[in-house]
Formats: sequence, C-alpha cells, structure tokens
Amino acid sequence: MGTKFNGSVEQVTALNLFIKLNRAADSVSTRINNFINSQNLTVSQFGVLEILFHLGSMSQCDIGKKLLKTGGNMTMVIDNLEKRKLVERVRSEQDRRFIEVHLTSDGENLIKSIFPKHVEKIVEEMSILTIEEQNEFSRLCKKLGMQEAELILK
Repeated sequence: MGTKFNGSVEQVTALNLFIKLNRAADSVSTRINNFINSQNLTVSQFGVLEILFHLGSMSQCDIGKKLLKTGGNMTMVIDNLEKRKLVERVRSEQDRRFIEVHLTSDGENLIKSIFPKHVEKIVEEMSILTIEEQNEFSRLCKKLGMQEAELILK
C-alpha cells in the first residue's frame, strides 16, 4: 500500500519508498527479533553481548554509540545483563574513572550458543533476494544512511 498523498511525482515516489522501506525493515526485524526474545533477551541485550563477543571489552559509552542507544538506556541494559551474570563492569587500574564492560563466561557461552542460530535466521530472511540483489541493496542502504555525513561535510 502506497501513500494517499497527492503530490508531485518526486514526493509520491519518495513517500512510497519510505513506507516500503519502513514496513520491510519492521517485518524482517520482528521475525528475527522473535528468536532473540525467545532466548529471554531484549534486542539491546543481545546487541551488547554480540558486540562484546566480536569486539572485546569496551566502555559502556562506546557500546551505546555502536548500538545507537542513549547512555541512560545502556545503563539499564547493562545493569540487567549484570544481574544475570552475563557481563561485568571492571574499573580500570590505570584510570579509576574508566569502567569497561566485560563478557563473563556465562555471557560468552550464551552468545556462542545463540549467535549461529541468529545468523541462520538472518540468512533465511535475506534468501528471498539473490546475492547480487543483497549486495546492491546493501550499497543503496549505505548510500541512504551516509546522506547525513555528506550533508555535514558540505
């Protein structure tokens, strides 16, 4: 279903694309996130575990930047992961103001066990597109996403 807005061809085309992009993203995210939720994790909690597993320990602020989340939100997410003993906060010995978030062995075991299934789910969702279409769509999404950076540089 497209827009009911009666505007110029440029306006209607852009609105229709925006609607389709959002609906597709919501639909795919919902199906993929159902698996994450079935593991008793929120999407943000899964994101923290995945980042720490693949990139190693880092500050809460850096994790938030990677997940595009606010500091307050990250505090709550990490607090909840810490309660479940999946992560721990460790104060730096060199600079006592700096606190790193580390994956615990329980957290590492959990993410190791569910990440392959997560990837499998994503591959399944994307398989409707050929590899060439996936690459082209990735290129277009990056171009669309980088628009803000280009505007800042002007």
